[in-house]
Amino acid sequence: MFIGRKEELGQLCKAMKQQNKASLVYGKRRVGKTRLIKEALKLQDCKFIYYECIKATIRENIDALTKMLLDEKLLAFSASFASFRDLFKYLTNLNEKIVVVIDEYPYLSTFEKPETVDSVFQNIIDSLLGNLHLVISGSQISIMKGLMNEGNALYGRFGLVIRLRELSYIEAAEFYPEKSVYDKVAFYSTFGGSPFILQEINNEESLGQNIERTILNESSPVNLYASNLLLTDYSNAVNAERILAVLGNGKKRYSDIENKLFTNNNGNLAKQLKTLLDTELISQNVPINRINDAKKKYYKIDDNLLRFYYTYVYRNRSSLQILGSHTFFKEMIEPTLLSEYVPHRFEEMCRQYFGICAKKGLLPGITNIGTYYYDDPVRKKNGEFDVVLQFGTDYELYEVKYHKKKMSLKEVLEEIAQIGDIREIKVRKIGFISVNGFEKKEEGYAYFAGDDLFLGEDKKNIDIQ
Repeated sequence: MFIGRKEELGQLCKAMKQQNKASLVYGKRRVGKTRLIKEALKLQDCKFIYYECIKATIRENIDALTKMLLDEKLLAFSASFASFRDLFKYLTNLNEKIVVVIDEYPYLSTFEKPETVDSVFQNIIDSLLGNLHLVISGSQISIMKGLMNEGNALYGRFGLVIRLRELSYIEAAEFYPEKSVYDKVAFYSTFGGSPFILQEINNEESLGQNIERTILNESSPVNLYASNLLLTDYSNAVNAERILAVLGNGKKRYSDIENKLFTNNNGNLAKQLKTLLDTELISQNVPINRINDAKKKYYKIDDNLLRFYYTYVYRNRSSLQILGSHTFFKEMIEPTLLSEYVPHRFEEMCRQYFGICAKKGLLPGITNIGTYYYDDPVRKKNGEFDVVLQFGTDYELYEVKYHKKKMSLKEVLEEIAQIGDIREIKVRKIGFISVNGFEKKEEGYAYFAGDDLFLGEDKKNIDIQ
């Protein structure tokens, strides 16, 4: 079952029909790059070759690709090519349209300088595609991004670039369509939007049962993904794991991370954070009204599954061994899962929803979406509004509730009163988002229930596809 990716699939199919062109597809591991490419290949009316590079020498990769050409009958006789350039020259001389996919491209640099490999493929793209369309793909995000830097040999060589991200919470919900909205939010908060992970979900099981069978099961592909992802491509995986463990379900400033890790002010933490930022495992955020305030800058884990793993499992693996998955879930996870963990993720889903609205042109005049840092002089404290839309100098504030019960009128009125005490912000609208709706609505405010976020019943029936 191929879910979502309609825009990316359309773009890639269109690009593949063009000869003498190249495309770039990249994204983190298990996000669905290979599946997207293969779905696009199915829709082509020409021959194609899909080759996944191995961590070996250039010679070994050329030989492996040559054997594949022979198996696919694109090579009529056993041959040995001296270089990738010679191999592509042969394919060009076939004088028929062929799509060539080189997946896990960074592996070609295992025993060769990256700049040498890039230079070879620059020459291929510039002079040896002819009747071919070349797709280069890879999972090491920092390396793949580097191919688009001005100083790189491949700069400007790609007619199409697709940065494939996880499925949105709306697309991910198609893997568990029978669940209630309340449960859909919890499933996405826990498992995220990787198709590889989502296909392991059993729609007939509860959230707890799915967690026990997958994340808490050492032999499960989901557990292996969460526990081994950092060991695959990161040279300093131990420090990366320590940073993610500190971040967990929260957001931390640089100084907070430094203090937790007991690191000296030697710049090493900055380098490690930059690596995690470049690979997009974490993100750096700042309130939209304090963009240039370094003291308000914080870091958080972007991948929901990794966030869950490093919140509950990473530091407690010995307890998991002793207690077993069921008791571990009941004792270590269930007490805070729906009351503390999921509500934070629901706030991010609400910001994602408004991002969808903005991209659909349904929020004219919007300039930013994020959080807002405020000082409350009445209660003599400060804090953040978690879902804020900026329209020039004006703001829309949304209070978010993830509860089994409906949001009460008392809660609504309390939030309105609190916002009224804060004079620094110019509020153009106050709204409320409650996953299970409202007991009663006070007139003059915006209201969204969970169904609105998933079905787009509000905002002119948003079609997220």
